[in-house]
Formats: sequence, structure tokens, C-alpha cells
Amino acid sequence: MKVKKSFYLSISIVILIASLMFSASVGAVKIPLKSIVDIIFGGGNNTDRMILLKLRLPRIIEAAFTGMGLSVAGTFFQGLLKNPMADPYVLGISSGAAFGASIAIVLGLGLFGLQFMAFVSALVTIYVVYMLSKKGPNVSMQTMLLAGIAISAFMSSIISLMMLLNHNEMSQIVFWTMGGFSLISWSQIFYTVPIIFIGCIALYVFSRDLNVMMTGEEIAEHLGIDTERVKKIILIVGSLITASSVSAGGIIGFVGLIMPHISRLIIGSDNRALVPFSGILGAAFLVLADMLARTVMAPVEIPVGIITAACGGPFFLYLLVKNKNKEVK
Repeated sequence: MKVKKSFYLSISIVILIASLMFSASVGAVKIPLKSIVDIIFGGGNNTDRMILLKLRLPRIIEAAFTGMGLSVAGTFFQGLLKNPMADPYVLGISSGAAFGASIAIVLGLGLFGLQFMAFVSALVTIYVVYMLSKKGPNVSMQTMLLAGIAISAFMSSIISLMMLLNHNEMSQIVFWTMGGFSLISWSQIFYTVPIIFIGCIALYVFSRDLNVMMTGEEIAEHLGIDTERVKKIILIVGSLITASSVSAGGIIGFVGLIMPHISRLIIGSDNRALVPFSGILGAAFLVLADMLARTVMAPVEIPVGIITAACGGPFFLYLLVKNKNKEVK
């Protein structure tokens, strides 16, 4: 079994490397794979180097880490909440980030201001949802889900009102909420990627604990696991990863929903293997989705959220039908 999982992990790494190289090569100006390798080692011509290092590489790196972060967070949220349809946005993080971004757009705070406001607003939303679901030292998962839904509805209504009152900025708000990496530069990577990377490693440390908790919290407590502490850490770290991802790339749906499911079907439900496998596949998926977003209707770039929704929508319906059939049986 370990050999099989190692094989699948190796294959996923190969897929990720291939997707990175392919995405770096494809575009309005095609860069041969040999030139990409030369540029990596300090060679290549100036034009190809500028296109790769200044335009394509930042967005490819951001897309890869965003895909990884959303997939890992989605894996933990689905396991923790015991809900196969949970994703990183289930706690209202996306609506909170969209609210902050909308304020920044209306006030004309620029790109950095937009990303900063989205990140801060997402964190405030997490805090509010967490406090609403806290019962003494414990956190109620059911209350947290309901609080997330309520906060999302409230934030969405305010965003709609802002769009109604600010017609000139409406298209910018809508475009941001669809997600994309067209405005990513190295400066954004330096403050988003470390949070996502460190957060994913921190979550992975609790893979074994989550395995035990999924069999039952009472069993986990008998085995010496502080379930409330683990829950809090997973929720906080997963939310930080999601907030950082959303602040840079906007709201990119379904990645955190479909990649954990696909990974679970391939490699099983042991989180020690599932988490890295899901993260790697999520990175490859979003890199390829971003490549399609900038090439499928070139020179016009479509939001990457449209690509992920086109893949995720049918898969979500499949989950609904599958769960319905289980209930009937």
C-alpha cells in the first residue's frame, strides 16, 4: 500500500512539473521548452527572459500555491466538518474578502490596497464566525457552518448595494469576484506564498490527528488527542491560507471542493498521503486553468474562476446525486 501511494505521489509531482513547464511555454509568444530551461540556468534571449520572468512566472507561481492552499484547506475542512461538500469558503471567507475588495475598489485604493483590504476583511469575517460558534472552551461545527452561511448572505447583500450605488466600479467588482492572476507581480508573491506554504506544512502536521478524529472525537480523546485544540488550529490555519489565496487571486471556486474528492478516489482517505497528493494536484489543476484563461480567447483573458466553475459545477452536481442515491438506499 505504501509503495502504491508513493507511486501516485511521484506521478502527481511529474504532472505538476509538466503543467508548470507547459504553462510557461504557451501564450501569445511561444517559448520553447529548451529556452525555458536555458533561462532557468541564466541563459536564453532577453525577450523570452523578460516574458517568462516578469509576466508568466509570477502568475504561474501564485496559481500553483493558491491551488495547493485551497486544496489542502478543503481536504482538512471536509474531514473536520465531516461534510463532503465543504470547501475553504464554507465559513464565509470569500464573501468577507469580496466585501473588503469592493470597499477598496469603490475608494480607489489601488491594487495593494485591494489585496490588503480583502485579506483583512477575510480575517475579520473568520473571527466573527468563530466567536459566534464558540460555546465556552468548545467550538460547535454546526453553529460555525450556519454562522458562515448567515455572514455570507449579509456580506453579499452589502456588496450588491455597493454595486447598485457605484455603477462605474461595478464591472471591476464583478471581475475580481470571478478570480484571476493577470495582475500578479513578484511583490504579491513575497507576502502570500510564505503564508500559504507555511500554513500547508502546519496543517500536514495534524494529518494523523485528523485521521483519528474522523473515526470519532471520543476515540480521539481516549487516545490523548486534544480535539478542541486541533479543531481550532485547523480552522484558524486553514482560514489564513484561504484568506491569503483570495487576497491575491480573488474568489476561485470549486478547487477546494473537487481536488480533495478526486484525490481521495485515487489515493484513499489517509490524510498523511491525501493531503500532499491533493495539494500537488490542486496546484497543477489551477496552473492549467490559468493557462486556459489567458489563451483560450486570446488576446482577451477570461477570469480563471469561469474555468474552475465549468469543471467544478458538474462535479458538484455529481456529489449531490451520489449523496441522494446513498440516502435512498
